[in-house]
Amino acid sequence: MRYFFEITYHGQRYHGWQSQANAVGIQAVIEKTLGQLLRQKVSVVGSGRTDAGVHCVQQFFHVDITRSVDASNLLQRMNSFLPRDIAIRSIRQVKQDASARYAAVERTYEYRITRVKDPLQAGLSFYYFKSLDLPTLRKAAALLVGPHDFQCFSKVKTDVDHFRCTVKKAHWAIRKDTLVFSITANRFLRGMVRAVVGTLLDAGTGKTSVEEFKAILRSGDRKRAGMNVPPDGLFLMRVKYPASIFVR
Repeated sequence: MRYFFEITYHGQRYHGWQSQANAVGIQAVIEKTLGQLLRQKVSVVGSGRTDAGVHCVQQFFHVDITRSVDASNLLQRMNSFLPRDIAIRSIRQVKQDASARYAAVERTYEYRITRVKDPLQAGLSFYYFKSLDLPTLRKAAALLVGPHDFQCFSKVKTDVDHFRCTVKKAHWAIRKDTLVFSITANRFLRGMVRAVVGTLLDAGTGKTSVEEFKAILRSGDRKRAGMNVPPDGLFLMRVKYPASIFVR
């Protein structure tokens, strides 16, 4: 039977989601813990990859388990064995062909920028001291909404069939001393959100104009876009699925 696991984690100690030979990823920790509890070899498929140091409020992965399980009991046991910076929020059975990666209809990320240096936010936000014009940031962000080719914001060596994504929402908000960029789309490319934020910051500081931002978006040229901002302030917030894939 196939189950969806809802997971949240503080990503600072990990090299992103995917297992790697020379670094610890979230996936490897989950597979080891779950394998020990189920006493079977498990292979998990995540809803997507996150980069090293990126945090997650909500992500999903699926696992095929050879026998029926008590989801509430397994949830409690997993959270007892997992390190304190990783937690499972829910476990639900899904239809056998439901994929955590391919069944997702949209994902939402946030990037958090602190305007006042705060040691208690270290690793959880990006301290950016330069003056920013919020109306300009919002005008540039609005240009992202809709279907676009986002190759200019993708890592150069990316194995994908195409670079088109449909952005449903992209906006900036202020929460006390924190500036928050939120973006929702049907899919994201590797490094896309961090490159988008870096290029938006260029517009917000006046380094580029809103019209130049539009030209960069249309160019498909990563060299014309801005820097990749640090992973510290990036959070995967939500992954949405159709209700029809869940068994109960």
